[in-house]
Amino acid sequence: MPYRRLPNTDQARLRALRTALQFTDKQNFASQTIVSFKTLIDAKNFLVLFEKQLNQYQQTLDNQVSANKRYQQIVHNARLYISHFIQVFNLAVIRGDVKKEHKLFYQLDPNVHIVPDLTTEAALIQWGKAVIEGENERVRNGGLPIYNPTIAKVKVHYEVFKEYKSTQKLYQNTTQKSWEELNNLRVKGDAIILDLWNQVEHKFKDEKPFARLTKCQQLGLIYYYRKGENELTIGDDLK
Repeated sequence: MPYRRLPNTDQARLRALRTALQFTDKQNFASQTIVSFKTLIDAKNFLVLFEKQLNQYQQTLDNQVSANKRYQQIVHNARLYISHFIQVFNLAVIRGDVKKEHKLFYQLDPNVHIVPDLTTEAALIQWGKAVIEGENERVRNGGLPIYNPTIAKVKVHYEVFKEYKSTQKLYQNTTQKSWEELNNLRVKGDAIILDLWNQVEHKFKDEKPFARLTKCQQLGLIYYYRKGENELTIGDDLK
């Protein structure tokens, strides 16, 4: 006899429950004693709840993915403007238009004229804040503003980036919460399917192997043959 294994995907769980419920719905009341009335009610109620939660999770995931595409473009813009501003500022220092010690306003090393590493979002937060505050401080001390890009343009992209970063975090939290709720339902669903399948197998336990296998499969039970194990046929019941 092949061995039984519970569903391990959401679609397989749905299929197992629907198959069992559809089969019992077609039978007369007496035949529904294959599975207890309580288990059938539990299975029907769970199926509705699980389908709803599965759809909700998929929707939250789709929303997060869609928002992330826009967010990645915003991150790119912020990185581009911060990097460009620092490059232009460094060139002004190299030309002598800005005193190199003024780089300290921006938390930049006066003797290093390369752009800091901006590959991470944390670095964008750090250096965006540093260049905005640094430029404002230098101008307050009598320095001429940097143009192309202006610090106002940099600030616009920096603030948009920070805003969307917070929004993206909300999307991620919502998706994570929906996933956790779905995961909890999976545990409950597996328990219902296990109870349902145990009752089905118990009902047909005295049947011959092929008949038992066939009747159990009609109610959604899933069986797997072991390596080298011969598949059951109707001939096995005639031996």
